[in-house]
Amino acid sequence: MSVKVYIDGQEGTTGLKILERFKDRNDIEIMKIDEDKRKDNDERKKFICSSDFTFLCLPDAAAREAVELAKGSNVRIIDASTAHRTNPDWAYGFPELSKQHREKIAASSRVAVPGCYASGFISLVYPLVKAGIMPSDYPVVAHAVSGYSGAGKKAIAVYESDEKPEEFYSPRQYALPQEHKHLPEMMKISGLDYKPVFNPLICDYFSGMVVTVPVLTRLLPKKYTLADIHKAFTEHYADANLVKVMPVMGEGVLENGFLAANTLSGKNNMEIFVCGNDDRIVLCSRLDNLGKGASGAAVQCLNIMMGIDETTGLV
Repeated sequence: MSVKVYIDGQEGTTGLKILERFKDRNDIEIMKIDEDKRKDNDERKKFICSSDFTFLCLPDAAAREAVELAKGSNVRIIDASTAHRTNPDWAYGFPELSKQHREKIAASSRVAVPGCYASGFISLVYPLVKAGIMPSDYPVVAHAVSGYSGAGKKAIAVYESDEKPEEFYSPRQYALPQEHKHLPEMMKISGLDYKPVFNPLICDYFSGMVVTVPVLTRLLPKKYTLADIHKAFTEHYADANLVKVMPVMGEGVLENGFLAANTLSGKNNMEIFVCGNDDRIVLCSRLDNLGKGASGAAVQCLNIMMGIDETTGLV
């Protein structure tokens, strides 16, 4: 028996990528609104409230509006915006973090899909804080590189133009005032007392990202070796289907010691790398910002909420 699914904002990148992941599934019935009525709130409400599941692929204000439109119905909502990620009434859509996260997703009618940078960051910091290895007041710094597909339609058009400015060929740092929209969830979900220093860069390739968190072991409560940290991640993600901890230093995986950011483009999994030495450790999370960082994660949450194999349509 199929479930009725409506995607509010299905014309955007995230919505289109969700649709791609449904193309070979016969357990999903996609409800499509008329193009000229997609911003008509009465029509939106009709589609949202008559669906079993609605994905919100919208700006924050429109996502909040959609939740209001859903009141009084039994629809289960999966929100890909930033609007509800720190709301305790919503399940946070990263099931690999803990058994409790997975159970809340399965039972909830409201699930917030993590941000792409946040997914990479939290995958590295949450396990350390939870295990007591990293104190909650640790001065966390994170660096990240991402393809331009997450920059919005206007930026994508510039990157794919034959006449793009010279600066678009170079990695470009942004969010320099340290107010990136993912920071609140990065801090709260990871269990940190303070927001991290976050240094994102957008680069001239389509999709894929690497989020990096350096760790100085002398600042930890006790001395941990590189092997200790690697073991902690291996144990934390031992049962994960879509998150895999790679060998220490990426041995046998990273060609010539280079960690490319676009290797998982088009895929829905995540890879964790633990590199460095016993004094200075570099933690890296590699994923597709459109996959495990957006649409793939949203579909994974839907599968869990449906009570089916979470990897359906994703591997």
